[in-house]
Amino acid sequence: MADEEHRILMDETAIRRALTRIAHEIVERNKGIDDCVIVGIRTRGIYLANRVAERIAEIEGKPVPVRELDITLYRDDRSESAVANVEVSAALGELEGVPFTTKDKVIILFDDVLFTGRTIRAAMDALMDCGRPRSIQLAVLVDRGHRELPIRPDFIGKNVPTSKQEQIKVSLSEIDAIDEVTIIHQRGQA
Repeated sequence: MADEEHRILMDETAIRRALTRIAHEIVERNKGIDDCVIVGIRTRGIYLANRVAERIAEIEGKPVPVRELDITLYRDDRSESAVANVEVSAALGELEGVPFTTKDKVIILFDDVLFTGRTIRAAMDALMDCGRPRSIQLAVLVDRGHRELPIRPDFIGKNVPTSKQEQIKVSLSEIDAIDEVTIIHQRGQA
């Protein structure tokens, strides 16, 4: 039986500070929020995207649109037939009956943990199916390294170098009843 060691990397305060910093960096880099849309990857990315959007609204005095992205059918570990049957409007949803378009928008794509880059690649495929954005910027709460694809985040809450045997677990109050980021290390087999 494996023995696990858990260590808290970020508590509620550290997460709040990181998201506030990311919000300021987004506004500064884009010289405001005109034509920006924050897209959160389901499941935890959307909660982080909503929190950053709230902070940006406080900073700028106006809201930034937020969308939820389900990349399930875009993942490269799914069969080709599943990908062929994707409805793009289902991936990003419709807002009040109007299909979402990324055309000429600055998309800030938000996820909780960046690891191999495969989730982000799938998200970019889904976004490109909705039109050609002006740009896609990537925001993550935790970058743990070990990229398999040439993907680099523009906004990072915390860099956490890890081994492949370690896991990063992000817990958010919206679904986990607590805000914290922990690292889980397998200490060995018994």
